[in-house]
Amino acid sequence: MHCRVVVEAAVPVFDVETEDEAIRIAISKTGEMLNPDLNYVEINMGERTSPEGEELPPAFIAADEALVALELEMTVFNVEREEHASRIARKEIGQRLENIPLEVLEVETIEEDDDDADDEDSESESTDSNEETETDESDGDGKTDEGDEDDEEILPEFEDLVE
Repeated sequence: MHCRVVVEAAVPVFDVETEDEAIRIAISKTGEMLNPDLNYVEINMGERTSPEGEELPPAFIAADEALVALELEMTVFNVEREEHASRIARKEIGQRLENIPLEVLEVETIEEDDDDADDEDSESESTDSNEETETDESDGDGKTDEGDEDDEEILPEFEDLVE
């Protein structure tokens, strides 16, 4: 099972005057910390709302310092449960973003494409045909006894070498 995990990060930014400037710096700063190891993580502006439900900008500025809400999205492959995917995402992202609080917002199971399933079917078919070919080669002549005799001849030679 594959999962898409969205993690919210609260990124501090210093010496800024506007919200747009704070957002740009926060995205740049986060990208530098994640790259090149996690260049597959998508960085987006976060969404904030007031208790009344009013939409707020993703940056909060006070005294030329800002706290910017960013959403970091990554896909985690081959997990058993959604909880496992969220733990992996938090660990991978958290290792690179030191002293930045993270919270998992969303975990979504990704349905595997039909192309992937077709590829797996064709791989299993080719594996089956290879196994049949190997089987045909070993008993294709119907002379399995001859193959056993060859094995018996090899063993005495080996024993002679050991002695």
